[in-house]
Amino acid sequence: MASRKKVLLKVIILGDSGVGKTSLMNQYVNKKFSNAYKATIGADFLTREVIVDDKLITLQIWDTAGQERFQSLGVAFYRGADCCVLVYDVTSPNSFKSLDGWIDEFIIQSSPRDPGNFPFVVIGNKIDLENRAVTTKRAQGWCQSRHNLPYFETSAKEAINVEQAFLSVAKSALANESEVELYDNFPDQIKLTTDQKPRPDSCSC
Repeated sequence: MASRKKVLLKVIILGDSGVGKTSLMNQYVNKKFSNAYKATIGADFLTREVIVDDKLITLQIWDTAGQERFQSLGVAFYRGADCCVLVYDVTSPNSFKSLDGWIDEFIIQSSPRDPGNFPFVVIGNKIDLENRAVTTKRAQGWCQSRHNLPYFETSAKEAINVEQAFLSVAKSALANESEVELYDNFPDQIKLTTDQKPRPDSCSC
């Protein structure tokens, strides 16, 4: 049986400070949740291997700081991303309103080949809390207005929908990586060599 093709995909998680970016990443990769809040300084990443379409994928998930003073670090971390996860807190209307700004910043900083079709996945986190302020309908409407972005509601604390959300992220990243590979690597697939000598005709007599 042929071995699976291994693919490394870079995923960036963006969103305001405190929406649960680090918690989502830790729940997905390590199956752990901590109530102790610690702001991310700069950026950090974790990896997890998953199988999508019979390909072994290593997701390199970058958790970025939501504070304004760290946003100048964006260029170094955003470049080469295959998918961007936008996270907001369903109890915080302001974190939801910030999503437009995060998309614009990512496009500016990362300079993707095709900005209009770059894959984003939207996550409304903290659905385990009772003081919800952003309705599902409102979030879905916003995602539809942004070219029908995939939308998931999660709880990093209760591990609700986290696996499903990141599976969608992996599929979106893989599809994007395949598109880029098609554009960037296609010429390299055709290799003409002149050092091969024609074999003499064999005789079966």
